[in-house]
Amino acid sequence: MIYHAQKGQFSSGEAIGILLLDAFLPLPPGDVANATTYSFPVHYKVVKAASIERLIYRKDPSLLKPFIDAGWELVREGVKALTSDCGFMILFQDELADEFPVPVFMSSLLQIPFIRRTLRRDEKVGIIAADSRNLTPRHLRIAGVDEPMAVKVVGMEDQPNFHSAILGEKGVLDFGKVEAEVVGKAEELLGDGKVKAILLECSNLPPYAAAVQEAVRLPVYDFNTMINHVFSSLVRHRYQGFV
Repeated sequence: MIYHAQKGQFSSGEAIGILLLDAFLPLPPGDVANATTYSFPVHYKVVKAASIERLIYRKDPSLLKPFIDAGWELVREGVKALTSDCGFMILFQDELADEFPVPVFMSSLLQIPFIRRTLRRDEKVGIIAADSRNLTPRHLRIAGVDEPMAVKVVGMEDQPNFHSAILGEKGVLDFGKVEAEVVGKAEELLGDGKVKAILLECSNLPPYAAAVQEAVRLPVYDFNTMINHVFSSLVRHRYQGFV
């Protein structure tokens, strides 16, 4: 077998490139920004000055250029696909997908159309967002949600432990207390009897996905279900077995 070097690539074997917000957060296993979450290597790049404030609250369009610059660094370093660590980066999905020669999937919200097709037409996808007040119809439209009534959204913005650790960037996270808050939001989604699958928008929520599923007994999707799905398409293995 003959291998070829690529200019600007000084390591290899990292198919998934992940753009990270410039934030001060605890990162337990399961978090997108914790490399032990995955059974394969990933390659991270912090987008300097891309803060939670600028992305979620200000929806700052000037972030597009630093996302592009950091994305090209990852592509030149050899990644085969680009994602992020915040579902609100859906705002830049179209521009970034047009920019790069590799698949781009910037937000966990991109899974909604698929999840919807797995349900009855009168059933809903329940979304737990970091901040439901700032998850707008525009975000959902870019993600491919044409029927706002097809989803039900709740947010973690009013949960003190999550807010302090993630949105407030205090640097300390009480895992058990945040888990209880996330499970409480999942149970809230079930109130109208129509939610039959749950999507965790925020990349800091996958550590609690198993607890959510144990509580509500529904399919639970998040950033990691998406990242693992894309990785499985990029790195195929020959099957082993017998006939």
